[in-house]
Amino acid sequence: MASSSSSTLPLCASKTPSSSFTNTNSSFFAKPSQLFLHGKRNQNFKFSCNANSGEHDKNLDAVDRRNVLLGLGGLYGAANLAPLATAAPIPPPDLKSCSKAHINDQEEVSYSCCPPIPSDMDSVPYYKFPSMPKLRIRPAAHAADEEYIAKYQLATSRMRELDKDPFDPLGFKQQANIHCAYCNGAYKIGGKELQVHFSWLFFPFHRWYLYFYERILGSLINDPTFGLPYWNWDHPKGMRIPPMFDREGSSLYDARRNQSHRNGTIIDLGYFGTEVQTTQLQQMTNNLTIMYRQMITNAPCPLLFFGQPYPLGTDPSPGMGTIENIPHTPVHIWVGSGPNENNVQHGEDMGNFYSAGLDPLFYSHHANVDRMWSEWKALGGKRRDLTHKDWLNSEFFFYDENRNPFRVKVRDCLDSKKMGFDYAPMPTPWRNFKPIRKSNAGKVNLSSVPPASRVFPLSKLDRAISFSIDRPSSSRTQQEKNEQEEMLTFNNIKYDDSKYIRFDVFLNVDKTVNADELDKAEYAGSYTSLPHVHGDNASHVTSVTFQLAITELLEDIGLEDEDTIAVTVVPKTGGEEISIEGVEIKLVDC
Repeated sequence: MASSSSSTLPLCASKTPSSSFTNTNSSFFAKPSQLFLHGKRNQNFKFSCNANSGEHDKNLDAVDRRNVLLGLGGLYGAANLAPLATAAPIPPPDLKSCSKAHINDQEEVSYSCCPPIPSDMDSVPYYKFPSMPKLRIRPAAHAADEEYIAKYQLATSRMRELDKDPFDPLGFKQQANIHCAYCNGAYKIGGKELQVHFSWLFFPFHRWYLYFYERILGSLINDPTFGLPYWNWDHPKGMRIPPMFDREGSSLYDARRNQSHRNGTIIDLGYFGTEVQTTQLQQMTNNLTIMYRQMITNAPCPLLFFGQPYPLGTDPSPGMGTIENIPHTPVHIWVGSGPNENNVQHGEDMGNFYSAGLDPLFYSHHANVDRMWSEWKALGGKRRDLTHKDWLNSEFFFYDENRNPFRVKVRDCLDSKKMGFDYAPMPTPWRNFKPIRKSNAGKVNLSSVPPASRVFPLSKLDRAISFSIDRPSSSRTQQEKNEQEEMLTFNNIKYDDSKYIRFDVFLNVDKTVNADELDKAEYAGSYTSLPHVHGDNASHVTSVTFQLAITELLEDIGLEDEDTIAVTVVPKTGGEEISIEGVEIKLVDC
């Protein structure tokens, strides 16, 4: 995720059958080092294959922490935080210019990910929501009954059958190709690659994507009330691959998953390719701690949650929000096959952007990611949707369940109930999982750690490092905290973006901290990066700024009145590839 343009937003900006399709051929990590991912035909639009020379082949609000586990079973890549200059929203992609997608700089996807092209793209209308007498309710996957599972299996089977016509936009592979085209460089906007990850487009794009996928499934079983199940990985009972997806021979099963993570294995929401050697109880504890940090501590302001601005004309991947960073990305890696497993080369299916949609579990994973959008806004404070017109007016292109093509806008997907769906309520125990256990009884001995000026610039993060750093202000009033968030800022982090990257950050500890136990008040958050195609970056060197909101942490560990604090950074994956120019603490309007 490269740095974006020199300025960004303030943190808190307030039908009928048709005969045939003729189209181009269809098509999150590639390699051990690369990231992810039929009904009646309509006569209103015809399709052509004139794209790129024919190459397109209610909450547990008061819950005992121990009972939760035993009984139930940052700003990422922000260039800076100055106001965003006037730009323009991202328009829908020009399908006629859709080209081959790339797994990495050297390797193309072996088939076309491009969709069928309407004969008159300029006449494609904006989508209007049909009347819905009843909301579609999305159930928690682990709690679904056999009747629901049978319906979901049938709908998915019928969608797979539509693949007999490789150009049917409702077919399972064509639906998977949507993610490939938008995420692996098939589309260009304003002369630059279009990328819906690593920016403020992440949440709205995937919400629209699931909306149409869900409606297609419902139409295939004549059930307009059908709702996608969400993988409830933020709840201890859901921290396993849901059983409905782990039945071999089912239309919901994908053999190209990590086989060691089946059969009830507890998921690691911070997974980055290395198994943490700990107990199931500690793993669930880590997961709930991660959820608290990513949803509450590190996301008090909109851009911290949604990701950085991505108006027309800027480079792709300006910076991802907290939930996209963790747990969204680690879940992809944890589910997908690793290279050389199941005879795959790049990390499939969930383990790679271009192929992620080929695993039905992808859609349930993203349903829970989408659910986090609603849960985050319900937390209150300044947690609200962005209001900048370049976000609200950004557009995408999809086919509906009747094979009609439509344009859609971000502004029309902000309220899930207005879109006709909602989530079956489940407790959110992470809300009450603020880390309370401390590694140190008091303030760490600052004389035992060097000042930041002696540690940075750092050429290689190949081991844990500790340093002391001065704060711009101490003993702030509550009003001052409400107006400005204190940000621990890592400037000009550089690394090879073809490699997996993760490091963890702690306050008020030294290098002896046990980084496999995250349920500590001192745990501030983590930075991650997945290998991914990034524009024309042939050198693979990415430069980002990483910020963590630490106002709440300083209160919790009793350092509000300290002028200087200790910080420890622990590399988990790829540290030898990471250099850091400098670190500082800033006060930022929120």
